[in-house]
Amino acid sequence: MSVKNQDKRNVAFIAKKLSDLGFRIYATRGTAKILANNGIDTTLVNKVSEGRPHVVDMIKNGEIHLIINTPSGRKPKNDEVSIRAGAVQYKIPYTTTISGAQAVVNAIETMKKGDLRVKPLQDYYKV
Repeated sequence: MSVKNQDKRNVAFIAKKLSDLGFRIYATRGTAKILANNGIDTTLVNKVSEGRPHVVDMIKNGEIHLIINTPSGRKPKNDEVSIRAGAVQYKIPYTTTISGAQAVVNAIETMKKGDLRVKPLQDYYKV
């Protein structure tokens, strides 16, 4: 996980849920510090710009299964391009917003409960 500053308050809740669902949490330095302060076990991963091994290496090695990345600023933008390309190439779910991350976590939680039901959109909006 790598998140922009205004999202750091919300990320602990999302990371806790993912951890409870059985995910191992990898985070960059700033995010890892916030998660540790909230009692969430985290493995530190380098940003691409911080040198190897970094998150894209982990993507290529099949170690990453979900990416939550809410970058901000110029340097994170460069990292974002590499991370997004890796996510697409290796077919890894990727979200860049906290609201998107929350939706993903809710979907995973629902799927694990076996409670997922699908209906066509037309069933909700009959014309």
